[in-house]
Amino acid sequence: MKKNRNLPQYGFTLIEVLVSAAILVILAAGFLGLQFIISQNQVTAWRNYLAIEAANLSLSNISRELRDARQSGTGGYPLEVSNDQEIVFYSDIDYDAEVERVRYTLSGTELIKGTTEPVGEPATYPADSEKTKILTDIIRNGASPVFYYYNTDWPEDTTNNPLPLDLRISDTRHIKIILITNPKADSPDFDFILESDVRLRMLN
Repeated sequence: MKKNRNLPQYGFTLIEVLVSAAILVILAAGFLGLQFIISQNQVTAWRNYLAIEAANLSLSNISRELRDARQSGTGGYPLEVSNDQEIVFYSDIDYDAEVERVRYTLSGTELIKGTTEPVGEPATYPADSEKTKILTDIIRNGASPVFYYYNTDWPEDTTNNPLPLDLRISDTRHIKIILITNPKADSPDFDFILESDVRLRMLN
């Protein structure tokens, strides 16, 4: 006489399959979400780097142009305006043997460059022919100066430097430029300071 034996049951129940699938979906979603966050942070970091690097390039150009400041095409003095957040000077910035009038102004968070080519003989610099462009919009100086002016005795003379406004045009031989940069306006802890020191060759 044959006896029936209950064989063990193998496999998964429907509930187990559903639970496993749900866990896999949650893990996959979490992984994809983490990847997205990391990617976004990397993109943001890269954009911030590029913005600061653009500001740094602008600072290098300002320094180079100031270093070669010279008499204007009219024979005028190399420096025309020497304010805390604006400077106007004359320099052959494009090496075409003609001296341009160059203006750098901080307006809010924007560093603006204005260039005026000489016209006619004798040369003039028509105000309405100035070409302007925004170099960067991440400057966070606020009310702090961008330009600091020093006489020929700097750095030994710390009493008379930085120069007061009324002596800047006549006595300036050295200019310090400080740009406080930050792509995020609401994160002052991440301010990045760019600084350059310039000796005016034609005035030394």
